[in-house]
Amino acid sequence: MVDAFCGTWKLVDSQNFDEYMKALGVGFATRQVGNVTKPTVVIEQDGDKVVLKTQSTFRNTEVSAKLGEEFDETTPDDRHVKSTFSMEGDTFVQVQKWDGKETKFVREIKDGKLVATVTFEGVQAVRIYEKA
Repeated sequence: MVDAFCGTWKLVDSQNFDEYMKALGVGFATRQVGNVTKPTVVIEQDGDKVVLKTQSTFRNTEVSAKLGEEFDETTPDDRHVKSTFSMEGDTFVQVQKWDGKETKFVREIKDGKLVATVTFEGVQAVRIYEKA
């Protein structure tokens, strides 16, 4: 279940995130901020819902939904998407869909760290978080 992911996680490493944001169509100024921001991710379970909070000096977001249930989300770069959380084996997956496009977040625990791999149209970025 999501229990292994629950906690507060601080970004410690980010690889290829600028290329990922470029592929999404994120503008230069927003990408610059995105590249230097070190967000904290909080994952909680509230009854049968998963709560995912992202906190940074740039923007704070919070979404909450049951696994497998589609919900509306506004991303930090202001895309309006339909998101779905799911568990696939030991990975916590989030899929965002908008305008016929799709991006996928695959979060897994490796050596006590939260490793988030995000993919959009073949461009992949990896962000590594440690427990705060």
